[in-house]
Amino acid sequence: MKRWKWPTALAVLILLAVMLVGCSSGTESNAQPAKKEEPKTEQAAFPVTVKDGLGEEVTIKAEPQKIVSLIPSNTEIAYALGLGEKVVGVSDFDNYPEDVKTKTKIGGMEFNVEKIISLKPDLVLAHASSAHNAKDGLQQLKDAGITVLVVNNAASFDDVYAAIDLIGKATGTVDKAEEVINDMKTKLAQVKEKAKQIPADKQANVWIEVSPPPQLYTTGKGTFMDEMLQVISAKNVAGSLEGWPMVTEEQAVAYKPDVIITTYGGAEQVLNRAAWKDVPAVKNKRVYDVNTDLVSRPGPRLVEGVEELAKAIYPDVFK
Repeated sequence: MKRWKWPTALAVLILLAVMLVGCSSGTESNAQPAKKEEPKTEQAAFPVTVKDGLGEEVTIKAEPQKIVSLIPSNTEIAYALGLGEKVVGVSDFDNYPEDVKTKTKIGGMEFNVEKIISLKPDLVLAHASSAHNAKDGLQQLKDAGITVLVVNNAASFDDVYAAIDLIGKATGTVDKAEEVINDMKTKLAQVKEKAKQIPADKQANVWIEVSPPPQLYTTGKGTFMDEMLQVISAKNVAGSLEGWPMVTEEQAVAYKPDVIITTYGGAEQVLNRAAWKDVPAVKNKRVYDVNTDLVSRPGPRLVEGVEELAKAIYPDVFK
């Protein structure tokens, strides 16, 4: 069977290091004429044409009934939009919500074209971060008559909102998408308001470690992790770097962070590094693990990730 590789090096890093509980949306039925207008309204939304994450126009001819998701963040968004029952296939990395364990797995770092086609989906949710490497495989799905929607990559909360909105438009769940986005914005605003209590001279210098040495990766500017730190009034010590840079241990130690956050469960490892013993965060034992899914997956649970970071960095303020 043909399997196609899909993640970029960064996507592999984030996904291997590391999707809102799916809200099921029931469709009311009633024999009275007044209730028959609802399904007509839903059907009237299709066909719908949207611009995908690669800037290409994609037409969805009818409301999708079977959906395959190639990346965990897309799956989490689909469930948050009440589409859980329509999801028939997910990646090997999917672990949230619990219901995804009952879905057919279509591959991990590769997706299985034949298996996806056998599920007979009418919509496949791909992702811009891996679309280039998976170009041939995605084309095979299209040639099989399956609509493929490439969801935009996310480097900010606005990008995440755009991804949710895009999937909402493609699946006929625009109102639910708007609800999810507004809920995220409200919670984020509440965290920002609380963070205003932290004076400038008390803001923590934070090192976020995405993977350990010898390939020591962190998060720089232009990423939603960097934005998360800004939201809670914390300073990213690697904020002058771009994207997801690899740095040396010497460089990381020289940042002298007050707090170290690992996204892969490596707090104990960091505390035991001899070369890091004079780093303030290590000396004061302020090294913490956070749930990698919450801070790495560009989906509805990112706000929970912000809250977890806030509690770790400022426990007195965010109790």
